[in-house]
Parts: sequence; structure tokens; C-alpha cells
Amino acid sequence: MRSLDRRSLTRPVLVAALALGMASPSLAQRAAAPVFRPSVAEWRFLQSSPTPPTEAACYAAGVRCFAPAAMQQAYNVSPLYERGLTGKGKTIAVIDSFGSATIANDLNVFSTAFGLPHLCGEAGVTCAPGMPTFSILQIQGSPPPNPPPPSNGTGQESHNLWALEVSLDVEWAHAIAPEANILLVTTPTAEILGVQGFPQMMNAVQYIVDNHLADVISMSLGAGEGTFAGTASLLNVRRALVDAQANHITVLASSGDGGTSNNLKEPTKSPRLIPYPSVDWPASDPLVTAVGGTRLCMDATTGTTVDTTSPPAVCHNNPGVRERAWPFAGGGYSILFPRPDFQATLPAGSSYVGSSVGAPGPNSEMRGVPDVAFQASSGTGPLVYMTEPATTASGTGCGGASPCSVGWYVVGGTSCSAPQWAGLIAIADQMAGSDLGYINAALYKVAADPTKYATDFFDVTIGNNQTTSIPGYPASTGWDAVTGLGTPNAAKLLPDLVEAASRP
Repeated sequence: MRSLDRRSLTRPVLVAALALGMASPSLAQRAAAPVFRPSVAEWRFLQSSPTPPTEAACYAAGVRCFAPAAMQQAYNVSPLYERGLTGKGKTIAVIDSFGSATIANDLNVFSTAFGLPHLCGEAGVTCAPGMPTFSILQIQGSPPPNPPPPSNGTGQESHNLWALEVSLDVEWAHAIAPEANILLVTTPTAEILGVQGFPQMMNAVQYIVDNHLADVISMSLGAGEGTFAGTASLLNVRRALVDAQANHITVLASSGDGGTSNNLKEPTKSPRLIPYPSVDWPASDPLVTAVGGTRLCMDATTGTTVDTTSPPAVCHNNPGVRERAWPFAGGGYSILFPRPDFQATLPAGSSYVGSSVGAPGPNSEMRGVPDVAFQASSGTGPLVYMTEPATTASGTGCGGASPCSVGWYVVGGTSCSAPQWAGLIAIADQMAGSDLGYINAALYKVAADPTKYATDFFDVTIGNNQTTSIPGYPASTGWDAVTGLGTPNAAKLLPDLVEAASRP
């Protein structure tokens, strides 16, 4: 999902959860930075060679970088592949602005570098019958995905920055579900509240649902609930989610990259914060599975053991702890949706509060966000390959954010989290032999069983998501408003999820 440059805490209210950026700067640095920049908050360029950087090179940069094999091991996905469960026959749709002129080539380089199956539709790939596909759908047309010239605007239309989001979403959905079809759905405007882009994003989702072009939809976008006039103002754009549930399509959304701090309105150059702990929609919608974020302190070479000695330094603070909450993970309580039935029973020790300090009513017994989590910090992030360059018109550094270098990046944000969960659900759909569709009730049903919860989820209990003076929430045993139920032990969780979904 795109978010504002992590150096600014008054980030855009409608974000594409790519919390990309360098090692996280201090809160003071963020607050002092220009408010509006293209939405890249945590990212680091590593090298331009088609060959991925070594772990030693990542350590030298103060981060650890996860390749697909290590990420798969860290979340125990690999045993599913051994059973032939790879997402084959299922389609994941990722929704992004503008697209990327180089994504077909970038996906090919990524797949080659890590030994992943190639998809029909990658650059230079000869298609064969039965081969999984990569395709691009421009429902409403798209402009050339080139960076525009600098201007005094908000900078949300810097297309090359969205290209990095596209590479992340496509490459890591593929990394988790290597034989699923990937459908990149692009729109011609940024999905930013206050312009036409947001309705267009939801129109794109509606088109996917109406034509059942995908089994799973991953949305790395969100708008602070406080920017809506009320539930009624969501009804038109929410129709796609209602129809997705009716058509047995799973919808996942990144929970956001500002912790509990979201902007009131954009595009403006000096947006104010919503003055109480807030959450993003559509993640807050009970019809969506909201995905929060963690820091993954596992060995980045093997993914099988905890590593609290290698960079980043934050992993050194809690020896033996595999994951801690990512402080910028969106989470909290809705002001629009009441506590859904599926959250009525939570694991022992859960820290559900149901209200937000200073929020408007009803502000009691409200929907908690997120539902689940996955790795989201760029300090422990996935490797992403992107070669869409700057243009001479774009200016040096693409407006100062400079994600225009060609090659390998390590990135962070809850837009790492949502497409990887989408990959897991594609695998679960293949396992079930049919689409699971709406999964929230089944997820919480699994978690309500103490034995299954202990084996199926990695419970994240350290950290919090306060990023400004707006109060945040702590991670805790059981469900919490930063990491939800926790992260997946995939080989254990998915069979139980399939069983729970089959028994309403």
C-alpha cells in the first residue's frame, strides 16, 4: 500500500500501504519533513545488478533482506509446496495505480533470480498449455506509466513511485503462491481521497467481482475513516465488497502505515491529523480481512531460526523473539462499524478495548483492526526488483524521494503483508477445491480453539503502534490492535481454515 514518505507523520489519508523507506528516521525528523511526498515511506535501494544482493550486503546497509525461500520457511509455507499446493488454478488480483512499464520484465528477473516458476506473460517467456499466467487489466485505461515533471502539487501522481508498489505486490504474491495466476489491475489515477482516484479503485474491484476474474483480491490502499461523512457515504464504494462476499471472493486489505495516526483530508499540502486514534477503510470493513504488520527477526538466510544478533538493531532488544509489532502498522477501532459477531470470542489474554480515546460516538464495542498480520518492516523486509527509470522530465531524484534507481530494493509496509496473505488464501482455495471467499468468521473460529490457536498462529506480544502524540495500542497475548490474531504458521493454519470455512 502506498503511504506518505515515512519521514512525515502527517501522511496521506489514502495510502497504498507501501511503507517504503530507509532505516526509519526519528519522529522529530518525520514531523519536520515536507508533508506531501509520493507515498514511499520505508525503502532502501541496494544494487543495480540483476543478481540479488547478498545477505552480507544487506547487513552492511543495516538491514536484513528476505528472499522468497527464507520468507516461505519463516511462515512455514514450504511443507504446502511439497504437497503440490502452490495456488495452481487460482487467480490473485492486485489493485494498483498507473501500473509499471517494466513489470513484465521485472517479474521475469525476480522469478529467475529466486528459482520461481515463470508465468505466461512475463517478458521473454514462451507460454505453454496449463502454464500459470501474469496479465494486466486496464479497466478504465491508463496513462503512460512515466513520472510526470515536478510541480507544486502533492506529488501523489509520481508514477515511478507507484511502480515500486506494483513490483512489490506482484512479485510477492507470486513468491508465496508461485503457481497462481496474477492479475495486475491498474487505474489511471492515484487512489487518493479528494480526487477521482478512490472511486475508480473501487470500480476496478467491482469489475473484478462482477466478472469473477479473481479468487482473491489484495488491496494496498486505505482512507482514514474520519475522512468520511459517515457510513452512508461509504455505501456506493462499499458495494464491491458486498458483492465480493456474495460471489465467494476473498478480499484482503493492508491496515495502513501510520500506526493510529491518519490525515483528515487530501490532497492538500498541510493535512491535519484526525485528532483521535483512527483506522483506515477498507481494512476496517467487516467484509474485508485486515492485514497488519510485524518486524520479522528470523534468520534471513534460512528462515528457520530466530536471529537476534544480525541487523537491524531493533531485533537485538528481545533475544529469542521471532517477531515484534511494526510500530507503523495501522490498527485500532472503527468509528463506523460495530464489533462484528466474528470478534465476539477472542483468544485468552486478548487486549480488545472497542473504543478510541476522543473519537465520536457510538465509540463502544466497535470493529477491531487488524485481523491478522505479516512481516512489514523494511529493516527485515523482502527483496523487490524494479527497473522503471526516472525520466528527464521527472527531475533529479524523482521529486526528492528517489526510488528511481534501477535494480533491487528492500521495502516495508503493510503492502508487503496483504499480497502475501493473498498468496496464502490462493493456496487454501486450491487445497479446498473451491473458493473460501469471505474468511473472517473462519479465521476467528480457528483462533477460538486454544489448541489450534497455539499451533496455527505466531502470537506477537511485543511493541505498539503509536507514531505521534495520538495514542497507540500495545501488542499483547491473543488478539491486539496492531497484529490482530498474529502471523500465520501456514502449514498448520490453512488446513484448519479450510475446515472451519466448510462448517459455517
